Amino acid sequence: MNIQDNYKAIQHTIQTTCQRVGRIPDQINVIAITKYVSVQRAKAALEAGVRHLGENRDDGLNEKVKELGNDPIWHFIGSLQTRKVKNIIDKVDFIHSLDRLSLAKEIDKRSSKPMKCFVQVNASGEESKHGCSPEELVDFIQQLTHYQHIQVVGLMTMAPNTEDKKVIRNCFKKLRQLQHDVQALQLPSAPCHELSMGMSNDYEIAIEEGATYIRIGTSLVGNETGGV
Repeated sequence: MNIQDNYKAIQHTIQTTCQRVGRIPDQINVIAITKYVSVQRAKAALEAGVRHLGENRDDGLNEKVKELGNDPIWHFIGSLQTRKVKNIIDKVDFIHSLDRLSLAKEIDKRSSKPMKCFVQVNASGEESKHGCSPEELVDFIQQLTHYQHIQVVGLMTMAPNTEDKKVIRNCFKKLRQLQHDVQALQLPSAPCHELSMGMSNDYEIAIEEGATYIRIGTSLVGNETGGV
């Protein structure tokens, strides 16, 4: 697998998509999701020019941080257990899965500085998905103002696993509208400028609908473990 070629192809897609909808490619940050690949392949992504790496397990994150240090911008992607916060809090730059007050409380307690968080929203309404419901979001954001180390930089969602592009697009549109609702609150602790949405199979649609962070795994760095 040639990660450099993969990254160039993704960058080309980003450029053409942005051109089509009147966006600036520099607004789009590519996070290489490295949870199913080795440290060596994560390093190859960095060498190809990727700046952001994402992990969803504390042990996987710690393994790669030990080898790669602070050169990458580290993202914790996926459900975060409260008891695991202490294992990752001083190593990550962004957390993409803040979805409950107990987690916010633990992040606030463990962090020595404001932690950049994406509030995870279950925009699709699927029972299998984690995240705050759209109806509860504004109230949740307001409650987060009580935690001085929580900075809500944006919202995150995962679209349904479907071939129906209309369903995917509607999910991303909903997240963008919710972003506007949060921004209207004008809370210093929740500027909410960012949208983390879009993966290997749907990131073009996500960019069209306002994504600023896209999470690319298989089509960028591949899969060495057989996970999905």
